[in-house]
Amino acid sequence: MKKQYDAIRAAAYDANMQLPKLGLVLFTFGNVSAADHEQRVFAIKPSGVPYDELSPAMMVIVDFDGNVVDGALRPSSDTKTHAVLYNHWPDVGGIVHTHSTYATAWAQALSDIPIFGTTHADHTTADIPCAPPMDDQMIAGDYEYQTGFQILHCLAERKLSYHDMEMILVGSHAPFTWGKDCRKAVYNSAVLESVAQMAYLTRQIHPDAVRLKESLIRKHYERKHGPHSYYGQ
Repeated sequence: MKKQYDAIRAAAYDANMQLPKLGLVLFTFGNVSAADHEQRVFAIKPSGVPYDELSPAMMVIVDFDGNVVDGALRPSSDTKTHAVLYNHWPDVGGIVHTHSTYATAWAQALSDIPIFGTTHADHTTADIPCAPPMDDQMIAGDYEYQTGFQILHCLAERKLSYHDMEMILVGSHAPFTWGKDCRKAVYNSAVLESVAQMAYLTRQIHPDAVRLKESLIRKHYERKHGPHSYYGQ
């Protein structure tokens, strides 16, 4: 067990333990990773281990090519997806994947989450995108590796920056979120689930609910993220 990885092991463990506390995972349906771009490695939850049995030492260290470099357990089955994203996003320090109920329901419906209200606009100015399901050839190949490119391609096609849009739905699958560190990535995962639930309820109350008007989108986003931001709760 190499001590040079202690910091990201501890960060990944702490972040993973937040998922059940926030109601974002059932059983082992989720994972968080924490990256060190200087060493080009990340720590990720081991595959199939219940959350109440985890410890920092059990976090598996993987390089950006998806190879295990330290740890006795098998890393999460989504490890190659995380590796692809870290390879392409040099300032992302944490990635989360869950099967949280409402966000996953929108993914299964192959639907973007419309920006209906100011809670959504506090975090991004766009609808939360749903990447279309990959084609059969990609599914039959290196599936988890291709999922990383599925995410990258969707953001590119929508002309969305991963800095401005830190969450996505993978069509027919489930959500991924990311951030400057794994704490921010977990925060984004919780926000995504909440926004997904609110959007679902909005559609239930009013099936023809309209998108939030642009002036409110800009006001709420800029007051929290703009050059003269002042908002905090």
